[in-house]
Amino acid sequence: VAVGNIPYDATEEQLIQICEEVGPVVSFRLVTDRETGKPKGYGFCEFRDEETALSARRNLSGYDLNGRQLRVDFAENEK
Repeated sequence: VAVGNIPYDATEEQLIQICEEVGPVVSFRLVTDRETGKPKGYGFCEFRDEETALSARRNLSGYDLNGRQLRVDFAENEK
C-alpha cells in the first residue's frame, strides 16, 4: 500500500510500528530525495496478504502522526 502525507521527521521504524497495528509487515520503504537524502513524505508498505492491506487502508487512513493525517491507499506500482 502507498502511505502519503508522512511527516518529514517520521522514521521508517515509526511507520513500521504503525502499520504493524493492522498486521505483519513484510517490508516498508520510505522514499527519499536522491540528492538530499531527505524524506519526500511518502512510502510503501507491503503486507503479507490482501486482507491485511485492505485493513490498513480502512484503519490507517487519517491516522494522526505528529499533527499530519496519513493517507493510505493501494499503490498502483510499488517498484
